[in-house]
Amino acid sequence: MLLLRVLLMGVGLGVISGSILKTLVAIQNNQNGLQPKSFNVNSIAINKLNKLIRLKKPFPTEQYFPENLTSSKKELIELSTTWRNLANEQKGLEASAFLYLIDQGSYAKLSPNKALPAASTIKIPILLVVLEMIDSGKISWNEKLKINKEALGGGAGWMAYQPIGKVFPVHEVTTEMIRISDNTATNLLIQRIGGKEIINQRFQELGLQNTQIKNYLPDLKGTNTTSTQDLSRVFAIVDSGKALSQRSRDLFRETMSTSVTNSLLPEGILKGLGSSSGNTDYKLQIKGYKVFNKTGDIGIAYGDAALIQMPDTSRAVAGFLVKGPFNDPRSTELIRDMAAAMSKILQPQSSKTR
Repeated sequence: MLLLRVLLMGVGLGVISGSILKTLVAIQNNQNGLQPKSFNVNSIAINKLNKLIRLKKPFPTEQYFPENLTSSKKELIELSTTWRNLANEQKGLEASAFLYLIDQGSYAKLSPNKALPAASTIKIPILLVVLEMIDSGKISWNEKLKINKEALGGGAGWMAYQPIGKVFPVHEVTTEMIRISDNTATNLLIQRIGGKEIINQRFQELGLQNTQIKNYLPDLKGTNTTSTQDLSRVFAIVDSGKALSQRSRDLFRETMSTSVTNSLLPEGILKGLGSSSGNTDYKLQIKGYKVFNKTGDIGIAYGDAALIQMPDTSRAVAGFLVKGPFNDPRSTELIRDMAAAMSKILQPQSSKTR
């Protein structure tokens, strides 16, 4: 009887183990993108997309960002009018501007959904997607990326001059993309995410309707596009705390804080606060402001967008884009002037002295 019981127990355990192994193999095959032969090409393509990116569902931005500006009663009409007048004074320039005060829910706008050349401001939403993939486990912060010919991008950065095959960790590649706007670093990340089609799909899911990558950086012809509302939306999504883990949200801010170029939006805010240019970040800091910004410059188009923390710890997001003749100094000056015009809005009410 004892022998019979042992025999029956062995058979039972064998059946259970076989079932478990079969299930695990099926799960593993699904994770590896392996599908039964009966699946069609479209199913395989969809599974490939899910395997590559496997991120959260489309983000519900309406809770943190105005979806229908035309019906909102919180427009800062005076600032919107000032921006329109400043832009009208500069013939031959196409300008767009957007400001959203997160805590108050009020905003100012100038053609906020106008698609314009993104230049290096496209690197802001790329950073968001990279961090989403880190949260989902599809990319590691210390994963190594290899320099390849297709990723080499001229213009800003030093990685294009490194030997083919040399490897760099994702954290260095991502930081250099923002810190000095390295174009090769950006192209490496586009490749690692899965290519232009994959990343554009995620942009759409995030509500970035005017943001699209058509060519690798530096994209001097301006084929990659975005809008000031899209750029502002990225910062609002991150600040909401719902799209990224707390750790990745910190990584986003830390990475954005490394950006060395502050001559457009930050300098404009400083100008509006009545201070002279020079040592901009420090002067803003002692006034109680922190500006996490990223600029763009391809000669025919300039841009800057930022998350702005005010002295009372309230926050705002803003974006500016200007397209015009090659290297026209009016383009950059217009961005500074529009940023200066919003400085009054960014000044909190004076608190009582105790």
